[in-house]
Amino acid sequence: MGKKRKLPSKSASAEDTEEPTENKRAIVRAEVSKSSNNKTKKKQKKPKGKTGNKEDPDKPKKPPTAFFYFLLDFKKGYQEQNPHVKSMRDIGKACGVKWKAMSYEEKVEYYDIATEKRAEFEKAMAAYVERRESGEYDED
Repeated sequence: MGKKRKLPSKSASAEDTEEPTENKRAIVRAEVSKSSNNKTKKKQKKPKGKTGNKEDPDKPKKPPTAFFYFLLDFKKGYQEQNPHVKSMRDIGKACGVKWKAMSYEEKVEYYDIATEKRAEFEKAMAAYVERRESGEYDED
């Protein structure tokens, strides 16, 4: 069953019977602000120890996408034309705008480079997996 409600006595004034009172509202506000303050506190640092998954240094790295090959070419020309711009953020924004405006025919050379690099990566990855399964690499 629910909470029992205290019935007002005959001599109680109208202020005593109002729900919720100003005092109760102040308490609720204080509790809410305390809970929101808990969210903003910094989290405790985790103890140092084993960090979990360590990447194998012999594992082949994934190749860049076509956009990144374009970025390398674009960056050289952009910096020559705009020597005052040093921020990679600004260069990246300009590169993204240019990439979106390019037609597929203009992007094909970068897609070809990326496809070649992807094929090389897949061969290297297959060789890596084969060596790993044969037991050439020991898991530490």
